[in-house]
Amino acid sequence: MSDVTSPPPASAERELTIDELAARVGMTVRNVRAYASRGLLPPPRLAGRTGFYNREHVHRLLLVRELLDRGYTLAAVEQAMRSRGHGLAGHALDVLRMLDSPVGADEQPEEIARETLTAMAGIDPHDRLVDRIVEIGLAQRIDDDRFLLLQPAVVRAGAQAIALGLDPDSVLDLLPVLSEHLSAISRAFVSRVRDQIWHPFAEAGMPEDEWARVLLAVETLVPVAGQAVVTVFQRELGAAIRDALGAELARMSPEAD
Repeated sequence: MSDVTSPPPASAERELTIDELAARVGMTVRNVRAYASRGLLPPPRLAGRTGFYNREHVHRLLLVRELLDRGYTLAAVEQAMRSRGHGLAGHALDVLRMLDSPVGADEQPEEIARETLTAMAGIDPHDRLVDRIVEIGLAQRIDDDRFLLLQPAVVRAGAQAIALGLDPDSVLDLLPVLSEHLSAISRAFVSRVRDQIWHPFAEAGMPEDEWARVLLAVETLVPVAGQAVVTVFQRELGAAIRDALGAELARMSPEAD
């Protein structure tokens, strides 16, 4: 029985042999064959006994590797990819890369000397603040005198607050409070996008002409939600300051005695 040979694609897209495909995605040929045998890749185009692979095969293998790296089991990856049609892999990779590059994610770790950091906060160079920053994961210790700030903007904002006169421990204790409330806000935003945009799109069969709209929604969620949070926080902070000042002025007035 002779091999079935299919014609080359009409597009000018360059096809890859299995060796070239494996090299493109950073896998071994053995792994590529194993994933293909599990149904994670569509069949290649055959020319004689040689299989040729295209962009969809590349996207699917990159997505498999990405999901496995994120902790998904191979069984879960198989189920997800078998339940969706052609073109999902490339779009799914777009979504994952967007989520890995939100606003502010391009902030790079910054090396700083202990004296520089403590000077920003206006505290003694031997203050335990620096150790606490390391303990809660905002910095890594390089040696006794140098540190790598993992979230420089957060550390600098905290140092400014301490320089204003706030107690260092109280400033650091605010971080979990912020995280708790902002986590709830974030989940509320995502829940609405999921219910009102993603679910109708998925139930409609993920039509190809709707992917751009869905990707745009995911891409703009961070800046839109972030601006809303900042605006509301500024308003509420201003109201809280006015209330506190009013209470202090009332306490200081002669009528309060």
